[in-house]
Amino acid sequence: MKELLENAHKFKIWKANIQANGLKINKIEEVYTRYRYNGEALFSLLMLDATTPEGDKIPPICFLKGEVVCIAIVLIDKDTKEKYLLLVRQRRIAEGGFTFEHPAGMVDGTQTPLQIAVQEVKEETGISITEADLINLSPNKRLFPSTGTSDEAMYFYYCEIELSKTEIESFENKQMGTAYEFERITTHVYPFIAGHKLINNSNGLLLNYLYLSAVKDFELMSKLEM
Repeated sequence: MKELLENAHKFKIWKANIQANGLKINKIEEVYTRYRYNGEALFSLLMLDATTPEGDKIPPICFLKGEVVCIAIVLIDKDTKEKYLLLVRQRRIAEGGFTFEHPAGMVDGTQTPLQIAVQEVKEETGISITEADLINLSPNKRLFPSTGTSDEAMYFYYCEIELSKTEIESFENKQMGTAYEFERITTHVYPFIAGHKLINNSNGLLLNYLYLSAVKDFELMSKLEM
């Protein structure tokens, strides 16, 4: 059964934040909603009639997506200490082509962002980690990639795993993803700089910089290029 949008976890968070920031909501029009296999609201296009505390009308269009986790899995050669990125490859609607990304997923109302991050890493890479293995790179605030048109809020994490070179190479070209979500994902391992160059989404690039800053690997950071 499809859930009512007003009962959706992401809608409740968005509306509560709108009101907490002093906006008066006059009307919310649900233009279109896409649902997941289990009836959960996945995306919604909304038209918002709301007045700001300053007396202005806020731009009306909102693409409701909710909270998202993005996780950098950094594999470290235990002998040489060289860092590798474990990326996932799949087709994306932005251009229709294949993209290289960090494991990521959307947060629902049944689990915390941290729990979702653990789940997504397992589903998309096959690696079993715990919540304690993940470091939150934005612990004090949510980060918004498109504040003008969407409520999408990012939680960035990283996990470092020391392995032998053979173990690192074993994660190359694994077939991953869940059938019920129609995912066709392959995993790929690249030296950090080479992997960084393959990423074409801004969230993924930002995550790399946040990770290197957090671990104070400024030498590697200085070598990064878009």
